Amino acid sequence: MADKTAAPGRKVPDFTLPSTGGKPFKLSSAAGKNLVVYFYPKDSTSGCTKEGIAFRDLHAQFVKAKTTVVGVSPDGLASHDKFKGKYEFPFELLSDEDKKVCALFDVWKEKSMYGRKYMGVERSTFLLDAKGVLRQEWRKVKVDGHAEEVLAAARAL
Repeated sequence: MADKTAAPGRKVPDFTLPSTGGKPFKLSSAAGKNLVVYFYPKDSTSGCTKEGIAFRDLHAQFVKAKTTVVGVSPDGLASHDKFKGKYEFPFELLSDEDKKVCALFDVWKEKSMYGRKYMGVERSTFLLDAKGVLRQEWRKVKVDGHAEEVLAAARAL
């Protein structure tokens, strides 16, 4: 099991997910650039919108830092397309409806709201280097200032 989960300092196993870009996103095709994979719970919710906008607003700086950004949630592509279009995200959103990539990064967790327990995505971000090695992870992310922190880490690679 341990080798099936992304871990800092190790190369992340290749995966492919449907993408808003019209063609599937394949991790191995991102080689040669740093990659930010941010997991968020749900399209068009307040925290997820705020997080997406923060990555959008810093996108040009991520590009200068030779870093690709992708967002991942279990929502379907139709929902992703609407979300991306409404907020003009310049990066792709990946659909992980079967939650296999959520499992790979260990972000599918039991959560609790108003005393009710349920399964959902724990807001998390992962920074991979140009060789696909996981260099840094942020778990239980608080949105304020997060995209800036990730950008600083990407610039440091």
